[in-house]
Amino acid sequence: MADLKVFNQTITNVETQEYLQSVLGEKKQAFVNNLTALVSNDKALQVCEPTTLMFAALKATALDLPLDNNLGFAYVIPYKNTRAGITEAQFQCGYKGIVQLAIRSGQFKTINVTDVREGELKGRDRMTGEVQVEWITDGNERAKAKIVGYVGYFKLLSGYEKTTYWSVEELEQHGVKYSQTYRKGYGVWKDNFDSMCRKTVLKLMLNKGDAPMSVEMQQAVKYDQSVILDESGNCRYIDNSKPTAEEKLEAIAAKEQQIEDAQVVDNEQPAMDNDQPTDKLF
Repeated sequence: MADLKVFNQTITNVETQEYLQSVLGEKKQAFVNNLTALVSNDKALQVCEPTTLMFAALKATALDLPLDNNLGFAYVIPYKNTRAGITEAQFQCGYKGIVQLAIRSGQFKTINVTDVREGELKGRDRMTGEVQVEWITDGNERAKAKIVGYVGYFKLLSGYEKTTYWSVEELEQHGVKYSQTYRKGYGVWKDNFDSMCRKTVLKLMLNKGDAPMSVEMQQAVKYDQSVILDESGNCRYIDNSKPTAEEKLEAIAAKEQQIEDAQVVDNEQPAMDNDQPTDKLF
């Protein structure tokens, strides 16, 4: 209860209240009530450094994404900073949050990501990235089949479209490379592998697919999995060795390019016929 008391003292002190009033206006009290309820019901969050809790929740509020684990749009995740000897709160945007922000931008006709089960992937065009999939139509049979990868797709109102496929093995390698906690056998990649795979494929697809990124989408990508330190937006990626969001995205893009290059070299399968429109995938 001592940790919760520290949080309550921080969130209710005069300086914090004045700052929240300047940022949120009439929405301040609702924000305080919601954050207090969130922390009160989660013992793991109660040990987090209070200001990191506040700034993580403020980022979700700024993006108009509800902090409800059952909805999957955005999360506040505790992360033990062993170097500093404290627990801090990370802002995390769920894959559903990225989809919501994309739709809200008004540029996307459709955007989606889904798992691909064993036997469904029939081929992939090495040049365009398009995939040929035959979905298992029986829901019970599909649920029994092993997940072998994830495919993302978007189509803009202009007609431009993009498909990205990553195998489970590629995504596991990605998680090991970019997440310190996953390498150690715990953390969000370990606990929520499916959701992290979906989000990763979406982010890679948007970054590599020349998609129009609204300010909100850029903010979500920049601050995803970061500890936000102050009102200026300074942040730290404590589960990632990359110090900036830009470098993180560049590294992700480089990884995808390496995989694509390797697939071009290993050209045992011919390119697939492109007659099937990709928007039939979803």
